Amino acid sequence: VTPAMPTGCSMNIMMQQMPERTFDVGIAEGHAVTFSAGMAKEGLQPFCNIYSAFAQRAYDNIIHDTAMLRLPVVICLDRAGIVGEDGPTHHGAFDMAALRPIPNLTICSPMNEHELRNMMFTAQLDGKGTFVIRYPRGRGVLPEWHNEMNEVEVGTARQLTNGNQLALLTIGPIGNTGAEAIRQLQAEDKVAHFDMRFLKPLDQKTLQKIAQTYKNIITIEDGCRTGGFGTAVMEWMNDKGFNAHITRLGLPDKFIEHGTVDQLYHIVGLDIDSIKQTILKELNT
Repeated sequence: VTPAMPTGCSMNIMMQQMPERTFDVGIAEGHAVTFSAGMAKEGLQPFCNIYSAFAQRAYDNIIHDTAMLRLPVVICLDRAGIVGEDGPTHHGAFDMAALRPIPNLTICSPMNEHELRNMMFTAQLDGKGTFVIRYPRGRGVLPEWHNEMNEVEVGTARQLTNGNQLALLTIGPIGNTGAEAIRQLQAEDKVAHFDMRFLKPLDQKTLQKIAQTYKNIITIEDGCRTGGFGTAVMEWMNDKGFNAHITRLGLPDKFIEHGTVDQLYHIVGLDIDSIKQTILKELNT
């Protein structure tokens, strides 16, 4: 299901092969979600593909028509994060902060194509309820993107490096930038990189380990810093009584202008050089 975004979501390809299983409902994001909820209630497994920026129009429908009823709708938020030249109206900045408070949602963001395929596979398994997957516009990193799909345990992170001085927590594709920053600094033995994968539920077991091991923590997200992933980590640390020093990197409290993705990442401090500077600063604290 898509609200007038078949080409942008690449559903136009599926429409040619399976026209009876694809629906373009027009520019009506709220209807797209409620239409998907109705199909789920009748036993189907809908995937509802909406640009992150325009899913805001369906906020009420996500709450009342899917999450409240625990319906198995997979909400695919395309163009999450900075999208580049599409400009301020299209940046997917607010989805994590907006959806995080809603009960009965699973919210995840894959770091690469294999993770995306595994999350798509996981989301349609029995008993998963309303499942939100956010991913960017293009920007793939794996030439060999095809993999045998496997279930991902909901609410689990991956540890990518085993450093002993600093914890770097990322969610989604921005984790590739964080990983490259660590490689360029040759700091794998100093920085422990965790791909958290799930915003909701958070991996509490991993957070407990991080909180007990590291004094300094950096969080990175391609979404608004206010109320998003870094805030969720801070809230958890505070509620559990930990006092780690947490530095949050993300989009600032303003609308991001036009520009290439690389230009905009530099402006908001999410490019490799900015992340490297933040890591060095925290290692020397």
